[in-house]
Amino acid sequence: MNIVVLLGLFTIFLAVLLLPFRVKRVEENLEPFLFVCGVAALTISGFYSGLSLNGEAVHTGWSLAIIKEALIAPVYIHNKLRLPVGIVQAVLIVGLIMYRWHKPIHKAIRKMADRLSPRLMAFLLIVVLGFISSIISAILAALILVETVSAMPLARRLKIELTVIACFSIGLGAALTPLGEPLSTIAVTKLAGPPYHAGFGYLAKLLGVYIVPGIIAFGFVGVMFLKRSRHLDSQEEDIVYKDKLKDVVMRAAKVYLFIMALVFLGDGFKPIIIKYISKMPAEALYWVNTISAILDNATLTAAEIGPTLTLIQIKGALMGLLIAGGMLIPGNIPNIIAAGKLGIKSKEWAQTGVQIGLVTMFVYFLILYLPHYF
Repeated sequence: MNIVVLLGLFTIFLAVLLLPFRVKRVEENLEPFLFVCGVAALTISGFYSGLSLNGEAVHTGWSLAIIKEALIAPVYIHNKLRLPVGIVQAVLIVGLIMYRWHKPIHKAIRKMADRLSPRLMAFLLIVVLGFISSIISAILAALILVETVSAMPLARRLKIELTVIACFSIGLGAALTPLGEPLSTIAVTKLAGPPYHAGFGYLAKLLGVYIVPGIIAFGFVGVMFLKRSRHLDSQEEDIVYKDKLKDVVMRAAKVYLFIMALVFLGDGFKPIIIKYISKMPAEALYWVNTISAILDNATLTAAEIGPTLTLIQIKGALMGLLIAGGMLIPGNIPNIIAAGKLGIKSKEWAQTGVQIGLVTMFVYFLILYLPHYF
C-alpha cells in the first residue's frame, strides 16, 4: 500500500509542477487547483502506514489539527503580542487603503521615481525591503513592494521582472530573524536546545554572511534588468490600478484559499519529505530543496532541520529552501501576494524566476560546498 501512496503523491507533485504552465484554465484558476491537489494529497497520505521522524510516530492524512491549522494559518501569525494578525487581514487592509487613496499614493510614488530614476529606485526598493523584511515581516514588505511597483512608470514586463527579483530579496532577508517568516521561526525553535541553543539572532549570525551580499547582489541584478527601462509611451502595456471593491475582497479570499492549499500540500507530502528528502546528504538536500518552489518551505524546514544536523547541513538546507522559494509563485508568501495584486501569471513569473533561481542556486552551491572539497 505504501508504494501506491508514494506513486499517487508523486503524480500530484507533477501535476502541481507542470499543469499551471501547460493548461491555461489551471493557470487562471491556480488557487482552487492547488486546493484540490492539497486535499487529494492529504487524503492519499492517510493510507501511508508506519511513518516516523526521530523515532516518533508521525500522523498522516486528515485530522482536526491539520484542519484547524489550515483554517487559522491564513489569518493568524504567532507573535509576542499574540495579536490576530495574518496574511489575509494585511492584504485586505492594504487593498482597502489603496482602493480609497490610490491616486495620491501612486502620484507620490511616480514623483519619487522621476527624481531618483527608475534604476536607482529599483535598487533601493530591492535592497531596503530585503533588509527590513526580517523586522516588518515578509508580508508587509511584499505589500509595500507591489504598491510601489504598480505605481512606477514602467512597462508590464519590467514590472514583473522587478517584482520577481525583489521577492527573491525579501525571501532571503526575512530569514534573518524569527519575525520575518514562518521558516525562520520554525528553524530557531527546532535548534533552540543543545548543541546550538538558537536564539533571536542565531540565523543572522549563521546565514548573514550569505544573505546580506545576496540582497545587495539582487539589487544590482534588478538594475541590470531595468537597463531597458524608460517612461511609458502609448504603445506599451502598463499595470494600472483598476480594482473595484469586489476585486479587493476577492483577492483576500484567494490568498486565504492559497494558504490553505499550501498547508494541505505540505502535510500531504509528509511521507515523501520525511522518508526520503530529510535523509539525504547535505549537497543533495540543497538541490532537492528546489521543491520549495511549489511547496510550503515551513513544512520542509520542520521535517529537515534538527539538532542532529551539522552546521553545513543546516546552512545548505535553509539556503536551498530560501533561494528556490522565489522561483515560482507558490514558493513564498511574497510571491503569492505580489502575483495576486499585479495579475502575474505562472508562466510570466517562471520566465524570470526560474533563470534567476537556478543561477543563484549554482552560485551559492559553490560558495557553500566548494571550500569543503579542498
